[in-house]
Amino acid sequence: MPKKLIKKYMPSPESIKEHKHLTFLGDKLHDPNLWHLNRRSVAAAFAVGLFVAWIPTPGQMIISAIIALYFRANLPISVALVWVTNPLTMPPMFYFAYRFGLWILNMPSPDADFEFSLESVTTGISDIGGPFLMGCLVLGIISSLIGYFGIRLFWRWHVVKQWRERAER
Repeated sequence: MPKKLIKKYMPSPESIKEHKHLTFLGDKLHDPNLWHLNRRSVAAAFAVGLFVAWIPTPGQMIISAIIALYFRANLPISVALVWVTNPLTMPPMFYFAYRFGLWILNMPSPDADFEFSLESVTTGISDIGGPFLMGCLVLGIISSLIGYFGIRLFWRWHVVKQWRERAER
């Protein structure tokens, strides 16, 4: 059962409430809905975590925690899911976001005659910023929708399967 597997690896609410980087959230961490494992809270956590994973900024875990508080999503799962972007996956994900942004904005690919100098790097950053951020935004929205509805469907499928197995016994 997904609920048992998630509970096995999830930290206790007390350890997260006492975490030094989350103390600024105060009593909001005591909301029991942030710690429940049900279809709604886990699906919302997947939506939050996968969306924030595409935000190209440091502090993704804090951003995810704040958004999870607002949507009353499962806090540990939403914070853990931002680690989809880690030092190994970040370069290919963000390169794909840039290429996807170029496609969305219908922009041509830049010249392959890139020469490494301070001027070309600063010019290049301004050229890639728009497509990169657009790609990250759209891919974040797509990922969060797939995560949300995928978890809801998987959870429903699993519950129906258990009902059928129980009825057969």
